[in-house]
Amino acid sequence: MASGSHYIIPLKVYVNVLLTLLVLTVLTVAVAQFDFGAFNFVVAFGIATLKAGLVAAYFMQLKYDEPIFTWILLSSVGFLLVFWGFAALDVFTRIFQSSTL
Repeated sequence: MASGSHYIIPLKVYVNVLLTLLVLTVLTVAVAQFDFGAFNFVVAFGIATLKAGLVAAYFMQLKYDEPIFTWILLSSVGFLLVFWGFAALDVFTRIFQSSTL
């Protein structure tokens, strides 16, 4: 693909992605009816990650673009998760310290 040109995605691909997203949405609602205990978050986050990956790959056209843009997106999400992790550690340590007093 030449620099500055755009890849035209066939309509069939968009329809398949739409159907997949709808199936995953129905799966999300169905999974919400069950109690997986400690794994509720893992199951919900896994389905949401699949849906976000499909949107990023096809609607943002990361699948057809240069790999650097995918790495930029993934590194940004990685840094966001690190920041959230540090914030969660701070909140949980404050909760733990206040409950032991």
